[in-house]
Amino acid sequence: MKFLVPLLNLSYCISLFFSSSVLSATPSTQAADPEAATGIAQKTRVDSVNAMVVSANPLASQAGQKMLAAGGSATDAAIAVQLMLGLVEPQSSGIGGGMFMLHFDQAQKKLQTIDGRETAPAAASPDWFKVNGKTLDWRSAYVGGKSVGNPGVIRALADAHQQWGKLPWAQLFAPAIETAEQGFAVSPRLASLLQIYRNGGQSRFEAASSYFYPKGKPLQAGQILKNPAYAALLKKIASEGPDAFYRGENAKAVVATVNLAAVNPGQLTAADLADYKAIERTPICLNYRTYNVCGMAPPSSGSLAVLQMLGMLEQYDIASMPVNSAKALHLFAQASRLAFADRERFVADPAFSEVPVAGLLSRDYLRKRGSLIGTQDAKQVLSGEPEGAVALGSSKAIEFANTSHFSIVDAKGNAVSITTSIENAFGSGLFVNGYLLNNQLTDFALEPSVNNLWVANRVEANKRPRSSMAPMMVFNQQGELVMLAGSPGGSRIIDYVAQALVAMIDWKLDPQQAADLPKITHRNDFLALEQGTTLEALVPKMQELGYQTKVVELNSGLHLIKKSATGWQGGADPRREGQALGL
Repeated sequence: MKFLVPLLNLSYCISLFFSSSVLSATPSTQAADPEAATGIAQKTRVDSVNAMVVSANPLASQAGQKMLAAGGSATDAAIAVQLMLGLVEPQSSGIGGGMFMLHFDQAQKKLQTIDGRETAPAAASPDWFKVNGKTLDWRSAYVGGKSVGNPGVIRALADAHQQWGKLPWAQLFAPAIETAEQGFAVSPRLASLLQIYRNGGQSRFEAASSYFYPKGKPLQAGQILKNPAYAALLKKIASEGPDAFYRGENAKAVVATVNLAAVNPGQLTAADLADYKAIERTPICLNYRTYNVCGMAPPSSGSLAVLQMLGMLEQYDIASMPVNSAKALHLFAQASRLAFADRERFVADPAFSEVPVAGLLSRDYLRKRGSLIGTQDAKQVLSGEPEGAVALGSSKAIEFANTSHFSIVDAKGNAVSITTSIENAFGSGLFVNGYLLNNQLTDFALEPSVNNLWVANRVEANKRPRSSMAPMMVFNQQGELVMLAGSPGGSRIIDYVAQALVAMIDWKLDPQQAADLPKITHRNDFLALEQGTTLEALVPKMQELGYQTKVVELNSGLHLIKKSATGWQGGADPRREGQALGL
């Protein structure tokens, strides 16, 4: 059975159904990965007959479970989860940020996606991050108003609820409102991150500083924290709908906060907020082994790169190789760097530059790219020339590790896979009505051109920055949903998610085993092996293969669901505070 997708965009759904053959927390975390590791907590796989929710915080998972128990849909549960995450895990996501959402309708066997990514203000231009003719470095750019994009979360959630919600909109807000009013115990992770990033953006602006550092001291684990301003705003959105966020008093407060910021004041307008629209996009899909793997189309580079990696790896018998063996990880790392080379050149907001998705996912192209994998590592690889390629400069953009992911399946088999973010740890540092504003505009390339060629992911008015967020779903030959995956982690998301899918598909691991697996990444720069794991023993072997190898903290946050003979299995990454709950 095939998914129902608009015929006009079938080129985006490549090969639909077989059309072709414990770490210590230290401030030394790398610059591009600012959300430091805060410890390992061993998790146990959760089995459930009817439904499953896996999110980054127990209170959020409980809010989602409550909606499912009340007869709500996966979408209903997702809204409750996101609103709670914005309260109890504010450093990672919230209503001041953006999201990508996959939704599967079990009855119709239909996969749809919603792009709730932030947009640049209408006043933005390619020179947005230049001051006196000089481009800001990312450390200067990410704090304050200039980095804030129009938030997309509330609009995306409202659009999703209109299509797939069952419970009343206001009911979904109740858990977060109650918790904000009554208070919650600050988690060890939030407390640790406030200490580690005590000189971050959230400490430089009065509103955020007074909330997170009362009397000049960071919140402590176990301390009861209330957020009446957030509760009050949620009540308005619950009763009045999304316009209570995008218009009126909240919009005025956002505009004033951004444009009057003491650091990097922006140029956001009330019209920017009022005009924001979430976009429904056709999913992108690729066959891998006997499965159909699907994800989010551009401006997500994440799902596209994951599919490219799988397409390159298909010609190799990964299943016959031991789990995380040197040979398997060599193939994985090489596929990753090839995908990253393409990502840096071609992927951006498709409304502004043509992204050659069909060419990048073509079987012939992926076979040729995969054949470049040799027995030894080589120097930095270049992008390929897929069909539809255009002359563009390759340029990296810093993507921070501060994001969240949740996966949900309801009692009827409907499902959502959502990755959501405010970008850097604690976003821009700007705090409005109890929530943090994103700094997603630093996901654009700060330099608009390289070697006299335009960079596809340059800043432009009303444009959506490229993202590595990669919410994924996997289907069997009968069109049945069998896996959900996603993770935070900045640009390393791509490798975290791809490795989890290889683990569950090729190595037949359950979702908890896949989440637990020691991590490896290669972003076409160097081979990163996870500190404090068995992968450290592979350093000599990988160096023999020619790799520049570094042992580093790899702070994934995988939240995985896999279908079993009796229902669903859930797994939460031990590196974060996530929890799987069944029903």
